[in-house]
Amino acid sequence: MRIALVTGHVTPDATHPDQSADPRGQALRVASLAGTLSELGHQVTVYARKDSPARPRSESAGGVRFEYLTAGPAAPLTQEQLLPQLGKFSDELAKRWRDSPPDVVHAHFWTSGLAALAATRGTRIPVVQTFHSLAGMPRHALANGDAAVRIKMERLVAKTVRAVLAGSSSEVSELASLGVPRAAISVVPFGVDTDKFDPEGPAARRTKRPRLLAAAPTSPGHGLDTVIRALAGLPGAELLVAGGPPRAEIAADPVLCELARLAERTGVSDRVMFTGKVAAARVPALLRSADLFVQVAGTDSAGILPVEAMACGTPVVAAADSADQDAVVDGATGALVRPGDATALARRIRQLLASPMLLEGFGIAAADRARSRYSWARVGQQTVAAYERAS
Repeated sequence: MRIALVTGHVTPDATHPDQSADPRGQALRVASLAGTLSELGHQVTVYARKDSPARPRSESAGGVRFEYLTAGPAAPLTQEQLLPQLGKFSDELAKRWRDSPPDVVHAHFWTSGLAALAATRGTRIPVVQTFHSLAGMPRHALANGDAAVRIKMERLVAKTVRAVLAGSSSEVSELASLGVPRAAISVVPFGVDTDKFDPEGPAARRTKRPRLLAAAPTSPGHGLDTVIRALAGLPGAELLVAGGPPRAEIAADPVLCELARLAERTGVSDRVMFTGKVAAARVPALLRSADLFVQVAGTDSAGILPVEAMACGTPVVAAADSADQDAVVDGATGALVRPGDATALARRIRQLLASPMLLEGFGIAAADRARSRYSWARVGQQTVAAYERAS
């Protein structure tokens, strides 16, 4: 099958991902999917906007061809900033597909969906869409003044493409609210490199305290205030907040500063630590060092990190009714809790930390679930099956 992946930004080098331009690793996951599809025997080309003068017109990596199209300034742009450049981007796509059409186009992010639909207008090429995030979710409606425009565009894309791949069951409900028929939606989660994220391997140095690990927030609705309040009911436990700006810039980050002030007010500041930006190569060791990975926001997600934690054998405490509830099996690979309830969260974490054997069993089950459900090989097969249904 000739597969075209379309995205606004891509990171073909999985060894040195550009975390500053891609803090959640979404572009890296597009490249990982491309590599997996190539390994399955398909001819894969990734089309992205040229976002740096240093980018070549094309390059190959891992059996995948990457084409960089000129559309607007050769600089990183947000999805909203890409909107005025989509006409040129879609024209460049149509030009390349006129003589050599792909069998299927898989667009990533809403702007790429608009460009792919315009480029395939008048053809029989099916377009499949992955949004990665939706503006209709509360965190975007609060944080983004252009949310109304984006919601309208997402609805247009979702109802026009041949099929939509949702990352979780909660996203299925969001897509259905946009008017997408459920029959046109397939749940295909993001994959995890289970060779890199594995229980066997070095763990980061730690104190003798029970360690809770959480991801630094990237948007409102992060839920870390609940975790810090819960820490007051967890004597002796520490919270490590990983990621965010470089360590030297933490003091200038308003969200992290507010969390630090909350820790001070609740009397746990000596047990809350902020790592700052973490190099990709250090993430597995950091995940292995934790007793629990905690992600309890009802309206935000730590992306693939909870599953990466599971793959490293670290149980996860997540919010019920969130995108993470698909991965976390309550009472088997971790725990699901009600968002915003610090007392209940502290009680559940105390129960887990008080039973090391139970926690170890959860870790074994978590790693097994990550390998069997979220490996890139499994995700690649599911993705190809969705392409075949859409063709």
